[in-house]
Amino acid sequence: MENKKVMNRWLVVVGAILIQLALGAIYAWSVFTPKLTAVDGSYQFTAGQAAWVFSAGLFFFALVMIWAGRKLASIGPQKLAMAGGIVLGIGYILAGFIGNSFAAQLILIGIVGGSGIGLAYVVPIAVGVKWFPDRKGMLTGLAVAGFGFGATIWVKWAGSWGGGLLNNLELFGLDGVRSVFVLYGIIFAAMVLLGSLVMKDPPEGWLPKGYTPPESGAAKATGQLNFDSNEMMKTPQYYMLFITFVFSALAGLMVIYCIKLFGIDALTYSKLGSLDIANPDYESTKDWASAIAGTAMATYAILNGLGRIIWGVVSDKIGRKISIFLMCLLQGIIMLFLYQLGSGTVTFIIAAAIIGFNFGGNFALFPAATADFFGNKTVGKNYGLVFFAYGIAGIVGPQLAGVFKDAAKGANDPSAWLTPFIIAGIACILGAFIILLSKPPKKA
Repeated sequence: MENKKVMNRWLVVVGAILIQLALGAIYAWSVFTPKLTAVDGSYQFTAGQAAWVFSAGLFFFALVMIWAGRKLASIGPQKLAMAGGIVLGIGYILAGFIGNSFAAQLILIGIVGGSGIGLAYVVPIAVGVKWFPDRKGMLTGLAVAGFGFGATIWVKWAGSWGGGLLNNLELFGLDGVRSVFVLYGIIFAAMVLLGSLVMKDPPEGWLPKGYTPPESGAAKATGQLNFDSNEMMKTPQYYMLFITFVFSALAGLMVIYCIKLFGIDALTYSKLGSLDIANPDYESTKDWASAIAGTAMATYAILNGLGRIIWGVVSDKIGRKISIFLMCLLQGIIMLFLYQLGSGTVTFIIAAAIIGFNFGGNFALFPAATADFFGNKTVGKNYGLVFFAYGIAGIVGPQLAGVFKDAAKGANDPSAWLTPFIIAGIACILGAFIILLSKPPKKA
């Protein structure tokens, strides 16, 4: 292998980040929800309907990723990633042209768009772990960092940069929401196709210079025992990882869905003492609160990306189990106090940053833990089955918030958000202690 020319492995990281910047589209959904749920707007979705589009995207993302992981070897990483970019782009473009109803957006943004993300998402992780067996935590963090950072770009560009595309863009006679769908669909497809060009496995037998795999059974030997999917699903460690992932992810996904809506309610109520739309200062205060919530949303997205990198690097130093424990415990504590923290401008933004940082850690720690437990070579096939936990969390988290918000319709305070935040906080703390009980599996 020493005499054979091999691609620079850092090109894989660049391609991975480019792909993930586009796939982070789903996390920008909250920037559309105020316009979609406006009572005097053209869509008039309920909070629950807006949540269902987001939940469908997350669920089909996770569901299709299981199939993509199983087909990765036969189809090839490059073709699979390209297919994902095309499907994602088509979903958004069609939603722009014909997505004037809840059903259309549910199908095109949720099901089609989510499926496109699921096709492409596993590729950079599976390819990257093979190129970086010596730095799995760092690699998985970098490979998926773009997913979080991408949301910042799409949120700010649509919502505020230059006045916001939602307010200023008009393509083919479409309104702002659907015009943004069309533009973003074209950009998403182009970015994924470009990043896919370097999604190639290393040659058989290749290892990084100076790296010698630990002997199987050594203290630091992780990822050396390769379990197939059926073997993995017979181990208790799989279910412990899965349940912890559900509990940890539902908090972050709940906040992604409702951060703008909750921020507007909490900050407006804090300033006016009510949510009475008859108050002459209501609209101006709501606009101020919306701007603060937009900043919190962008901060969440930036820290989401940083959390993926930093938690990944930290886990290479202190271990995956302790890292997941600390991440879940901190997330649980912050969620328990989020309702109170939301009433202050600074505390709301800080809380959003911490939640985003910890949520991002999931996407570095769980794929690396899957590789540690069940094998570096089979992580592409196996991680889809672990990642399905995210799909379940994508339904439970946003729907909890949406159900409580809709049930409190007409309420004059933001207390509808308190119960779902407490549920999410308790779930995160439970997940922290479940992961402490896990030990590396052994083959029979």
